[in-house]
Amino acid sequence: MTVLRGMTWEHPRGYDCQVAAAREYGRLTGVDVQWEFRSLQAFADEPIDGLAARYDLLVIDHPHVPLAAEHLAPLDGAGHDVALAALADDAVGNSHTSYAHAGHQYGLATDSAAQVAVHRPDLLAEPPSDWDAVLELADAGRVVWPAKPIDAYSTLCTLAANRGTPVAAEPGRFLADDDAAAVLELMHRLAERVPDWCLAANPIEVAEAVAGHDRWAYVPLAYGYTNYSRRGFRPHRLKYVDIPGVVGSQLGGAGIAVSAYSPEVDAARAYAIWLASPAVQSGVYYDAGGQPGYASSWDDDRLNEDSWDFFRGTRQTLENAWVRPRTAGYMEFQDVVSPWVTATLRGELTDAELVKRAGEQAERLLGER
Repeated sequence: MTVLRGMTWEHPRGYDCQVAAAREYGRLTGVDVQWEFRSLQAFADEPIDGLAARYDLLVIDHPHVPLAAEHLAPLDGAGHDVALAALADDAVGNSHTSYAHAGHQYGLATDSAAQVAVHRPDLLAEPPSDWDAVLELADAGRVVWPAKPIDAYSTLCTLAANRGTPVAAEPGRFLADDDAAAVLELMHRLAERVPDWCLAANPIEVAEAVAGHDRWAYVPLAYGYTNYSRRGFRPHRLKYVDIPGVVGSQLGGAGIAVSAYSPEVDAARAYAIWLASPAVQSGVYYDAGGQPGYASSWDDDRLNEDSWDFFRGTRQTLENAWVRPRTAGYMEFQDVVSPWVTATLRGELTDAELVKRAGEQAERLLGER
């Protein structure tokens, strides 16, 4: 019997769906796919090379691809090119191409996401349509926002792109002083109006707070989780919608990749292609808590009815999302700068110092495309 080992992340959206899909794949093919998980933070931080040495299949974050490509097996040129072309045609925004590098496809966007907005319709019938309205609602104590380092940094990137001045638009440069000042001013105004615990919270913790308590009704920027929009997952359902301004949200999500060191690389590729197929994504994968990545599922009537139009309600944000720089040094840049953003919101670092430090890191790490 062929046995494949996979590593994903700790959440029904990351783990339960993989286990359910693997069980079905085993029934159909006899291949035994065994999944393990790591924490959400480790998912964002842990280097790919060590994981690739131990696992056949990896669920990864797309910015890892340029640095990790040497440790991943290309999915193209191995008998699946017709299926890969169909998936490329079925992409949601740049989600599929975000796993491409140097002419090869190193992953499949089996989970597409970006920072979106979310509200409790039983508490707030219509979400704010612009940032002035967001701040007005925050003044009333109705807004929460995940702003732990990686999420605060993601917000900075989203707001910069939302204004038409994306981070690192020029190689080696962070943001112009005036552009950074405008973004940070809005972030400070928001941080002053949300509970202090938000500066240590991630999107899951914020979703739990809004779904479980009647005090808060709206989140302006957080990575979306269809689980919270489904019936029965939590005491109250959340409705996910496009962000204010729609454009510029930082593209996130997760993709399935294959280790270059796998002794069963062909079998691992076949599983990855199967997992990304429309029937699987819209069937067993979604039903077990997964958040599909391709348009066939995002357009699916059953999935949208079940998730309170999560997919249609956030589609424009995904189509207009911002893709992080495709440089090998980007993940180090993100890791270094992220804590500084939250420190700045706490008043532990000045805006000028953040911009200076981030500019130095951009020059060091993002100077080549």
